[in-house]
Amino acid sequence: MSNPLRYRMIIAVLALVACLVAVYLHLWKLGLVGTISCTANRGCEVAMTSQWSWFLGMDVALIGALGYAAILGTALWGAQPTRAWSPTPTLVLLALIVPAVLFTVRLKWAEWVVLKTFCPWCFESTLTILICLALALLDLRRVRQAEAAPATSPPPASVPRTAR
Repeated sequence: MSNPLRYRMIIAVLALVACLVAVYLHLWKLGLVGTISCTANRGCEVAMTSQWSWFLGMDVALIGALGYAAILGTALWGAQPTRAWSPTPTLVLLALIVPAVLFTVRLKWAEWVVLKTFCPWCFESTLTILICLALALLDLRRVRQAEAAPATSPPPASVPRTAR
């Protein structure tokens, strides 16, 4: 038996880790932490000090930290048992995650094609947001299947759908 909240819980954990990484990168950019831990070719420094590390005058690491914090908060809100079968948390997650994926594609293109470098911290964020997208889509499928199932009302969050 599976936990109906598993996708949202995993998204919350991934968003927490990615948020902490983004905060670390932002603090480095502000000069509040020492040297950045990166590869030998200094890909992180190249990426983090390029024109691509700013968007509309704002540090992209700060944008990432705020975005992941919003994803974390939404995932935790949606992970409440009373919201297990509600599509609203999943739709809000998708509203946050899809633009983040598009923004990440833009940044990866700049990193790999324009700057010709590799930043492992940026790559961690790319993998995280793509996994979050996949999990949110799986959660949307779960909720939609529950809505389509012949039942008068969804089961309580503590009772798996298959146990009805």
